[in-house]
Amino acid sequence: MRAAVPALGIDFGTSNSAVSFTASDGVARLVPLEGAATTLPTAVFFSAEDHRVSFGREAISHYLAGTEGRLMRSLKSLLGSSLLEEETAVGGTMLSFQAIIARFLAELRARAGRHLGAEPRRAVIGRPVHFVDGDAARDRRAQAALAQAAASAGFDEVSFELEPIAAALDYERRIAREALVLVVDIGGGTSDFTLVRLGPGRMRQADRSGDILATAGVHIGGTDYDQKLNLRQVMPLLGFRHIGPSGREVPSPPFLDLSSWHLIHWMTTPKMVRQVRQLRSDYSDTRLHDRLMTVLDQRLGHLVASEVEQAKIRGSVSGEAATIDLSPVEPGLEAHIGPQEMARDLSLLLEQVVDCAASCVQRAGVAPDAVGALYLTGGSSALRPFQKLLRERFPATEIVEGDLFGGVATGLSYSAGRA
Repeated sequence: MRAAVPALGIDFGTSNSAVSFTASDGVARLVPLEGAATTLPTAVFFSAEDHRVSFGREAISHYLAGTEGRLMRSLKSLLGSSLLEEETAVGGTMLSFQAIIARFLAELRARAGRHLGAEPRRAVIGRPVHFVDGDAARDRRAQAALAQAAASAGFDEVSFELEPIAAALDYERRIAREALVLVVDIGGGTSDFTLVRLGPGRMRQADRSGDILATAGVHIGGTDYDQKLNLRQVMPLLGFRHIGPSGREVPSPPFLDLSSWHLIHWMTTPKMVRQVRQLRSDYSDTRLHDRLMTVLDQRLGHLVASEVEQAKIRGSVSGEAATIDLSPVEPGLEAHIGPQEMARDLSLLLEQVVDCAASCVQRAGVAPDAVGALYLTGGSSALRPFQKLLRERFPATEIVEGDLFGGVATGLSYSAGRA
């Protein structure tokens, strides 16, 4: 008799996604999604040349190579927004953004199916503590829309687990004694926290609700950091905050949209290009306007955003200044992000995130020094300015870096096993 196909744990992320399953030995394993890589950038490219649809790194490479078509990223950030049901032109047809999310989930399911040798029908999907801050009705609609997209992707059974809870279930398998842990999950679109009691003796309990002391979340994540760094370090080279002949700044909306992953495409539509072209008289230095038009005319917005993101990562890892290569915009043009600039530019956002972490602990009625560990997951949790602020707020607590990109997906598989 053929073994049942295991349920998938799906971490559908704003920037990257991951999928796992629990093998017959009870250990969760990540699915290779693109070659040997166990993460897949949450990106879809609809080619206007051969009408093919590509995903992940392949999608991004087609776009950056100049293939005519439409690149879509940060799809998760649309959940709970009014844009979700709107239709947009892709690949010669009209599709809603929810249908595009369904196509991405279907691709995750298909790649997992090829790895497992059979099509999976069940999934536990991670969700942030809040899809939408301060609006419970929109938050419920966001989860319902994601459930509907998963059903359209071919899943018969879909359930949800909070992403920081999933990370906690993954971490719990690595500790030898009971501890009070604050799980810190910093994703592309949200930052989520859970104060939870973990331990080897608690793993087999079906109901863990009593171990969860508090949860908290805020709609700030890696894409917000990218936008802020883009606005502070790159967009001024295109005219952001530039004072024109009238003594007024160049209008800021084009720069705000051009630095937001999910809005970059709108800036390349004929209507927006015409509007931006008409801003030339608002510039004292028209060279800056020339650069802006080059970005729009040559569709370099995603390339610029990607350069900012990679410089953020390099600078955080090395602790040294990282170069943002802008030579496709203008030969020799570049910007730099150093440790001091990163800490300065991101300070307000990072302080809000750390405040949310502290409020999670306070909500549970627990003193900060009673927390045994801060368990970090999510790519942006590796940012040095963020970890510095955490250490200042929790000076007596150990900081543990988990699997930054796979821990949530792995924990989701364990959550499926508890159901």
